Amino acid sequence: MNARGNTRGFETLAIHAGQDPDPLTGAVVPPIHQVSTFQQDGIGGLRGGYEYSRSGNPTRTALEECVAALEGGARGLAFASGLAAEDAVLRTVCRPGSHVVIPGDAYGGTYRLFAKVYAQWGVEFTPVPLGDLAAVKEALRPNTVAVWAETPTNPLLGIADIAALAELAHGAGALLVVDNTFASPYLQRPLDLGADVVVHSTTKYMGGHSDVIGGALVTREEELGGRLAYHQNAMGAVAGPFDAWLTLRGIRTLGVRMDRHCANAEKVVDLLTRHPKVSRVLYPGLSDHPGHKTAVRQMKGFGGMVSFRMGSEAEAVKVCESTELFILGESLGGVESLIEHPARMTHASAAGSPLEVPGDLVRLSVGIEDAEDLLADLEQALG
Repeated sequence: MNARGNTRGFETLAIHAGQDPDPLTGAVVPPIHQVSTFQQDGIGGLRGGYEYSRSGNPTRTALEECVAALEGGARGLAFASGLAAEDAVLRTVCRPGSHVVIPGDAYGGTYRLFAKVYAQWGVEFTPVPLGDLAAVKEALRPNTVAVWAETPTNPLLGIADIAALAELAHGAGALLVVDNTFASPYLQRPLDLGADVVVHSTTKYMGGHSDVIGGALVTREEELGGRLAYHQNAMGAVAGPFDAWLTLRGIRTLGVRMDRHCANAEKVVDLLTRHPKVSRVLYPGLSDHPGHKTAVRQMKGFGGMVSFRMGSEAEAVKVCESTELFILGESLGGVESLIEHPARMTHASAAGSPLEVPGDLVRLSVGIEDAEDLLADLEQALG
């Protein structure tokens, strides 16, 4: 049984949590409440608790309840993007002079948020390799309000020990925030391991079809969830009804999709580790990955993200421009396979910083196509 008292399996919750048949029509899929305002039953008399769709919308509520159930949390909140969700956390817990520990290889958009936005408001941050617990402990300060973790990280696929980080953060009076986008709640549940807040870009595996932008937060405790909900309403970067509906539609198949993503990724990794032109493969499922034992302990599977190094930037760019099925594009987690050059694309904002990624790095989001076709495409691209 999880924190919300759910005893049903993951796939059952993905299809039913927050998604009871519509009481008016019996529709088995939640309706899209494409509406801005709601009739009140007298002044201040809210029907079902709804007054204005920024503050609450039934379709968004369905998504929020579903995501909370999947993560085993007390409160779920849906946002217009993953970065909007991150912004809500930081504005809730940070003040001028606050300090946050972040991954030494954080997502470029997260780094940009800290370095280019929050730094101007007096929020300090320290990038640390989160796999090095001694370094994390050393980075903690009296004004540290949060440890911000990604596991696996984007794009180097580093693994952090969530339970150990939670102990360190809580011992310093700080929160542990975990970006669970790469794993999804199907493969990993940070709240069960002691995290206080889980962050998702629901654009990725949760939505799963590259047709919607969104973000989500899930909290372990209701009190923090209420504080975040206040900022969600006050700042207004909420998920729209249609976006919430599309994300719910994607979540319904999350489990079966993740199984295929993982299976295909393992076959891709096997090819890459044997290819003479590939100098290194980064994937937590490999026994020589420094975080492999931790990943085995806290993850159900190793995910669909694979990164590898080609030895030179020119060779990496050549591979990215030579695939046919792997589409050259940013983002990840969709049913189609994607390839990108992080240094010039998703992580260009980190160039020249301590978080700069290697120029010879290639990142794959392995989709759910026929695995043999994906392998043949990579073979011809590698040459």
